[in-house]
Amino acid sequence: MRMVLPFTKLRSALAGALLAATALVAPAEAQQAQRPIRLVLNVGLQVLDPIAGPSFVTRNFAYMVFDTLVSMDSQGRFRPQMLDNWRTSDDGLTWTFTLRDGLEFSDGAPVTAEDCVASLRRWGQRDSLGRRLMAATQEMRVVDAKTFVLQLSRPFGLVLEALGKPSVQVPFIMPARIAANTPPTTPVTEVVGSGPFLFLRDQWIPGERTVFVRNPRYRPRDEPADGLAGGKVPRAERVEFINMGDPGLRAAAIQAGEVDYLEYAPIDYIRNFQRNRNLVLSRARGGAEIAGGLSINHRQPPFDNVQVRRAVQQIMSRADIIAAEGVPPEFSQPDCQSVYVCGTFYASETGTEPMRTTSIERARELLRQSGYNGERVVFLQPGDSALINPIGLVMIDRLRQAGFNLDVQTSDWSSHASRWIQHRPLDQGGWSLIPVIYTGFDLGNPLTNPGIGYNCTGNQPWGYCNEAMTPVIERFEREANAERRREIAGELQRMSIEQANFPISGQFASAAVWRAELRGVIDFGFPVMWNLERAAR
Repeated sequence: MRMVLPFTKLRSALAGALLAATALVAPAEAQQAQRPIRLVLNVGLQVLDPIAGPSFVTRNFAYMVFDTLVSMDSQGRFRPQMLDNWRTSDDGLTWTFTLRDGLEFSDGAPVTAEDCVASLRRWGQRDSLGRRLMAATQEMRVVDAKTFVLQLSRPFGLVLEALGKPSVQVPFIMPARIAANTPPTTPVTEVVGSGPFLFLRDQWIPGERTVFVRNPRYRPRDEPADGLAGGKVPRAERVEFINMGDPGLRAAAIQAGEVDYLEYAPIDYIRNFQRNRNLVLSRARGGAEIAGGLSINHRQPPFDNVQVRRAVQQIMSRADIIAAEGVPPEFSQPDCQSVYVCGTFYASETGTEPMRTTSIERARELLRQSGYNGERVVFLQPGDSALINPIGLVMIDRLRQAGFNLDVQTSDWSSHASRWIQHRPLDQGGWSLIPVIYTGFDLGNPLTNPGIGYNCTGNQPWGYCNEAMTPVIERFEREANAERRREIAGELQRMSIEQANFPISGQFASAAVWRAELRGVIDFGFPVMWNLERAAR
């Protein structure tokens, strides 16, 4: 016999069931929204200091916990970030900067003008653009707790570009007690920033996992987030950086929802990702694109010989190297020869003739002319980098075909990076060549380009010094007119290619990929974790 409930009892029963279901669903939705957002980086994090450590993974870490005086927006414009405003004198030699109200470090101390000056001085000893700004600076002086003055001794047309430099090394602000007492090549031992997140050191597993929580002291700007500028609102309670060396494991993890964001989508899986409605691929281009290159140790034989370096430049078959990456055609520009990356302001074809056609036969001839006699060449191959490893494998094969006596040493990127910055002979752990990648943010300005901006500085791995390039760089940095700077940049490109300072291996977009339920993603070209939250299911 079927029991029929009176209408009032039936309505009461349905209401109770609905309330019970809601009681179960609401906590589930809240739990979903509050799950940590997990970002898989290209390599594991080992170095926590963005001034001492010139790598993307350290830069990504630093944007979580530190902040900058000036930031670049999505249109490439430089806007106040920690600053409230700046003023310049009529002759452009005096810059007065004022901090905005309410800025605090994670230890509770207020951010002051003294902290800014100390941080800029430390950065200015390390970064190429920073060194040049400091060389043009007569003094930096503190006016009061919120105001400092940058007094130039001569014209310098890129003050805001320097302070708003978006990629390595970025002029992040630290407490003066740390910045003033730590050499720029020595990693800081205490992480105290004024950025949107806090680093949980006790949960850090170097090279494997890095954990952050929302910084309750952070006061975002009262304006929409735009690129690296605007209101950096930390919406996620907890963010984790994770290292997964295997590309297949990364692809499986994001498709299953075990992680939320991949800094670089494994290229072999891009087509699958495009068909997956639960995933979104980044579309950032121009400065966000990547160019591979070969870092050459100019300090020791055989690469102190320009003919040997030109031989290396001739093995750079951009089409072969990009093909090894497996990049879909719409994500690559193998015909681009500009050292600044095509699609950026200074990109041009000036002086690119030696790179337009490359051949192993020409490399062999240059080696013969150089007098190379089979000297050992130590090639550091980052085997754990899904992006760099394929580039290196093609280079290794072509270098051997050209006649180089290679000693290939394969290890993880972090280990090689620590060797890369050392100036040691080969028999004491030194190196000759290492494949690397840079974005257009790094390559797109002569003063930050690794084949131009570090000329004769002696403070970076390459060690090149072309005295004829120095006055041209100085002319570029003095020039206030953007179009005239573009002409000078072309001249610098010609000189860099002629000396084979930093041979490039082709331009491509290595798209990021994230779960579609993430809201507020800023598609800038590298991971931006503020403004980001997970939508409740």
